Amino acid sequence: MADLESPNVMPKLITFLSSLLQRVAESNDLNRRFQTQKISVFHGLTRPTISIQSYLDRIFKYANCSPSCFIVAYVYLDRFTQRQPALPINSFNVHRLLITSVMVAAKFMDDMYYNNAFYAKVGGISTTEMNFLEVDFLFGLGFHLNVTPNSFHTYCSYLQREMLLQPHVNMAESSLSTERSPKLHLCFNEDESSHQQQQLAV
Repeated sequence: MADLESPNVMPKLITFLSSLLQRVAESNDLNRRFQTQKISVFHGLTRPTISIQSYLDRIFKYANCSPSCFIVAYVYLDRFTQRQPALPINSFNVHRLLITSVMVAAKFMDDMYYNNAFYAKVGGISTTEMNFLEVDFLFGLGFHLNVTPNSFHTYCSYLQREMLLQPHVNMAESSLSTERSPKLHLCFNEDESSHQQQQLAV
């Protein structure tokens, strides 16, 4: 996915990420009946009426962050769910996790970015809540924000491959495990030079 700046790539990436997160959220919604899940500041009292696809489209339209931010935001979500297994992505927290991960990625990646108040408006939440979400997200990540070029390339290659395969993959046989806890997708061990793929429980 070297041509992230291409106008044809980002809409496809946004659609793919939305589909992936939708499947994960729905699976974890069902899993709530069998496993205890922690309630956090990312949880809403009800499911947002806006779809994940529309929400991510809105962020992409108004945030004006670089295309790379969405890859890095995905990396951050992967890391967050690995470090916080009691906080799986579900329909009650996915929107807040998305807006927070993109904002943090923009701050880390881009020379110019909007402030928290702007992201709060884009995300449909208050500035105070946005500030709390940012702090909790950073602590949830253990402030592990750096993404090496090798890790970035690995995630890009993985997403590109999955985007190409998606039309030919039965959703019921996708990366979401039916035998164990649902997965976000793949987590890459960034401490190993081989970047071997590992499944990530959420």
